[in-house]
Amino acid sequence: MITSMGRTAGFGTAAAVTRACFIALRSNPPGGPARWARHNYAGRSVELYAGPATAVGSALAAGRVHPAAAVAVAVAGACGAYDDVAGAGDPRRGFRAHLGALRGGEVTSGAVKLFGIAAAGLVAGAVLKERPVDRLLAGVVIAGTAHLVNLVDVRPGRAAGAVLALGVPGVLRGGDAGQLSAVAMGAVAAVLADDLGERAMIGDTGAHALGATLGTAIALGNGRAGLAVHAAALVAATAFGDKISRAARTLGRTAE
Repeated sequence: MITSMGRTAGFGTAAAVTRACFIALRSNPPGGPARWARHNYAGRSVELYAGPATAVGSALAAGRVHPAAAVAVAVAGACGAYDDVAGAGDPRRGFRAHLGALRGGEVTSGAVKLFGIAAAGLVAGAVLKERPVDRLLAGVVIAGTAHLVNLVDVRPGRAAGAVLALGVPGVLRGGDAGQLSAVAMGAVAAVLADDLGERAMIGDTGAHALGATLGTAIALGNGRAGLAVHAAALVAATAFGDKISRAARTLGRTAE
């Protein structure tokens, strides 16, 4: 019963905070509405309010479960926000493009995001686990899950659907992992209708924050064997990131 209440509280807190932040940003957007406007894949004008809102909601609710989770989520969201702003006009996508630019002496917003989220994941992993190998694996899982959710954020509802699907096993597991999974699901549920309705988008800010929340849940809910399996799968997903993004674009295309 206590575990169930913890999951319900996590879901409710994340949903309430996310929705309150979303409404506040939409009512009084810092810098004016134009700064928050973007065009989606179909050329429609959408708002970026859902990104910071889900990041704040996830970070605050995650902090009630474990401080390290709050740090990982907040840093992932901040790195995503930097890329949403500084990299808005940059057509380069994927690790290879940004690492290639770095080798040429250019530090792109994508490179900042890559190394910032990786560092946050490793720091959180070091706090959550005791043994060096487990700490490294946890860091890979946290950063890798943040990246995975962003990979599928290519059409309305794709990232949100991934968060809900990945969150269910964690919620069923219970414990701190269950609470953090519920946090991610609550945050995304608060903006799901706006995302699907193409009124708002979560952007890199929300995708990375939500992914880091789920990654931390996976790290908390697994031992070394489970972490190794998840880490290997996430590394593979990163290697085939372009294919995963393409698959996410075509998923449900007939319904669009």
